[in-house]
Amino acid sequence: MPTAVLTDRERTAVQAYLRLLHTVRAAFDGPPDGGLPFLVPPHVLAEAEQAMTDAGLAGNEEAFFRLLHTWCPRP
Repeated sequence: MPTAVLTDRERTAVQAYLRLLHTVRAAFDGPPDGGLPFLVPPHVLAEAEQAMTDAGLAGNEEAFFRLLHTWCPRP
């Protein structure tokens, strides 16, 4: 299996995206009592956006998702 060597900024962008993804999934799952869903904290989205910008990937989702797939492939 090929491995990708990411820059620190690319790795940070991938990690921020994964945190955002897990936060959104948790929000959609909602609270256990079936009440209103949790909100996604704005700082989580802001962190992901800033990390993408810092890595030079803002507006280039194709390159970002290629990195994401290489670094964190589906089983």
